[in-house]
Formats: sequence, C-alpha cells, structure tokens
Amino acid sequence: MKNKTIALIDADSLLYYEMNKPTLEEAMAGVDDRIETILRETNADLYAGFLTIGKCFRYRVAKSKPYKHNRKVGSKPPIFYALKEYIKQAWNFTHVHGLEADDCVSLYANNMEKGYSTAICSPDKDVLKQVPGKHFNFQKAIWVNTSKEKGLEFLWMQTLMGDSTDGIPGIPGLGEKTAEKIIKDNDGNTSYAQDVLKIYIDKFGNSEGISKFTETFNLVYMLTSPDEVLKYTGNPLPELEVFNAKKVEDESII
Repeated sequence: MKNKTIALIDADSLLYYEMNKPTLEEAMAGVDDRIETILRETNADLYAGFLTIGKCFRYRVAKSKPYKHNRKVGSKPPIFYALKEYIKQAWNFTHVHGLEADDCVSLYANNMEKGYSTAICSPDKDVLKQVPGKHFNFQKAIWVNTSKEKGLEFLWMQTLMGDSTDGIPGIPGLGEKTAEKIIKDNDGNTSYAQDVLKIYIDKFGNSEGISKFTETFNLVYMLTSPDEVLKYTGNPLPELEVFNAKKVEDESII
C-alpha cells in the first residue's frame, strides 16, 4: 500500500515572501496561491503548517550576543500580524511554544510514523541543507534531496562559521569555503565535533573555546527528537495535527 504524503510547511517563509504586498488582501491571496501550489506540486494527501509565535529557546541559549541582535526592531510591515493571524485561521497552521517554525518541520519530519512520507516545504537554507529528506523549495519551485551525511556536514560548517542572518557568531574570519574545506578534509579518524571543538579551543583557549563551541552548536542545531524539545523548552512535543490536502475543511490527527 502506498504511503500517504504529508506536506510539512514552514509558514514563517510564507510570511516573509508575502508580507510586503501593498495590501492585506493581496498578501492573503499570495499566501493562498503559494499553499495551493505546494499541495499540488507535492501531491500531498495531508498537510501541516507551522509558525513561530513568541521567543524561541535560542534567545535564552545565546550568551555572547543576543539572538537575532542584528535585525531592526519594528521592521515588520503593518500587515504582518494580520497576515499571520489569517494563516493560522484560514489554513489551521499552528506553533509549538518555545520553537521556531523550522524546528517544527525538522522534528516532525524526523519522527514521522510508518505509513507516511514527508515533503519538507521551505526555501530556508537551514531546513534545506540540514534536515535530511525530500524538500520542495516553494520559492524556486524545485525539489532537493538532502542526505543525512550532507545534513551533518552543513551543521558542523555552521558551527564553525556561525549564521550572520540570525546574528550567530562563529569563528571570527572563518567563511563558508574554509568551513567546507575543514569538514571535507575530515579523514574519519576523528569526528566532526572533535575537529570543530579543537578549532574553537585553538582560537579562544580551553574554557572559553568549549563555552563558545557549545553555544554556537546549540544555536545552529535544528532539533530532531521529542527529548530535545523537553530539554530545551521544558515542554513535550505535541502530537502532529494534520489536515486533508484534498479537502481543507476535513481534518484528522495521526
């Protein structure tokens, strides 16, 4: 029997691409069109969508610099919150307290029940490159397959170089090409973690190096298990609620 396909949708990215439309009505129509395209292109039987609401656990983890400190305060357009509410109400998208939308996509993709296949729907580089699975990049309308090994390589590259988009510091002056070379040069005699930790210690000294390594890893790592959700947020991972992609008003829970 063929597995049912569940589209797991990163709604934060939907918001990002539609929130600058001239009017709320145009933005709502844009969201509807994107979601309908996602469901059609993935041939999904079911779907679930996720939004970030409130501050995630990374704001607490960040010690060197505040998480996302480089983003302008009050930079969201006037229709942002109304559009966010529309997505919640019209499409039954949800959130998990203490997590970001991409964490939710990663968690449910990594813990899917047997009998279901997932289509991971996001244009976000962290999701595309770190989460193993079959991805539909709805911004470029292309499919990407990410292996477990490639996901691990990207995770440790990010631990080395940080993430300027979210204001996460890594090793100063160490860019993507250098990070990629360090990971590719791993000969299998040591783990990626050992190699990266050594670079942090060589740069900052033992105590500070371990501290900065741990902080950066925890900031760039996308959660994969219910135990990690409990550890970082203090709350259990809710059961996944999915909705009928062929007929949106019908809903079910797996």
